[in-house]
Amino acid sequence: MLSQVFYLLRSRADGKYLSANPNPDSAVSYLLMFREDYDALSYLNAHAADVADRFGVESIPGSSVKKLLERWGFNGVGVVQDPLVPNIEFLLTNN
Repeated sequence: MLSQVFYLLRSRADGKYLSANPNPDSAVSYLLMFREDYDALSYLNAHAADVADRFGVESIPGSSVKKLLERWGFNGVGVVQDPLVPNIEFLLTNN
């Protein structure tokens, strides 16, 4: 995972990254990550087409993910396996 490049969706309005909170009763949030840039765009077009133009795709090396999680206060990552379904693998980090 460290040598891989991931793609993130970031708001052009406020600079925040797209995240998921699978349990609304919990404050745990996961940074959504995609394996390909076109998967990120597919996710937006399938699930948020009306606001897709408000997001940009950024790439990040796997070695920088931990620092980004710490800086933004995310508890883990959600790696999107299939952007159309969506099928997301949630991984909690050990802090």
